[in-house]
Amino acid sequence: MAAQEQAKGARQRQAYAYGLGTVLIWSTVASAFKIALKDLDHYQLLLVADVVSIATLLVILAAQGRLGLLRKLTGRELLRNCGLGALNPFLYYLVLFKAYSLLPAQVAQPLNYTWAITLSLLSVPFLGQKLTRRDLAAICVSYLGVVVLSTQGRLAEFDFGNPLGVGLALLSTLIWALYWIGNTKNSTDPVLALLLNFAAAFPLILLTTLACSALPAWGNPGLPAAAYVGVFEMGVSFVLWLMAMRLTESTARIGNLIFLSPFLSLALIHIILGEIIHATTFLGLALILAGNVLGQRRG
Repeated sequence: MAAQEQAKGARQRQAYAYGLGTVLIWSTVASAFKIALKDLDHYQLLLVADVVSIATLLVILAAQGRLGLLRKLTGRELLRNCGLGALNPFLYYLVLFKAYSLLPAQVAQPLNYTWAITLSLLSVPFLGQKLTRRDLAAICVSYLGVVVLSTQGRLAEFDFGNPLGVGLALLSTLIWALYWIGNTKNSTDPVLALLLNFAAAFPLILLTTLACSALPAWGNPGLPAAAYVGVFEMGVSFVLWLMAMRLTESTARIGNLIFLSPFLSLALIHIILGEIIHATTFLGLALILAGNVLGQRRG
């Protein structure tokens, strides 16, 4: 019995380590987006990040000895996962990166956390779920946070600063929620599924970049930041989080670590990007996260 308890404790400590590693990565990506977007447009950033992500996921699967799973895929699984690639990474990151190019990182990053509320709204028509009073309260609180964030303290004038950027940031949460709804009945190994998503999206991303922009030059100073996004935001963080959720005795304990990420991210945005963090940013973020907590019942 003592040995079993020790083993459980060790697994839980591992889960926390993987979870905290994921949170630390998530905390850096908003700054990485903005650094990359100084020298790359959103098309080029997505192209580079997607290529690097495909390579990263292939290495991870090879290291885990699971590349053989590719041969076991059914035609239906292949079609589903390739189709989902049109949502993520293609549409999702195109819209998200464009939003980051238009907004301060301290506004774009918290707005992205409204995806959980968007998911609860979309679960009504797509999954047949019903909204309770608690769900409605969560939605109202979160979107009040969106208003506070978007106006950056100019509530009296109701001035949204950059309405296109805010609209794109919120649209990205809609695409992200649709992607996860599309995954609800997906039985493919999660890392393999992500690899298929990113590989299938590559032709779309390449053609869009060639049509709307141009291939980035090899010496472009934004390439290291774009590669960082591909390795960590689109690859390693997903695998670490998956491992944390598999090892933990309580998904709620690990899930609550998510709420550390936006505040750490704001600290890094201030330190790395030099943005002055406004009090309204903290208030808006607090309201968005409070709405997420209220809506956690839906899981």
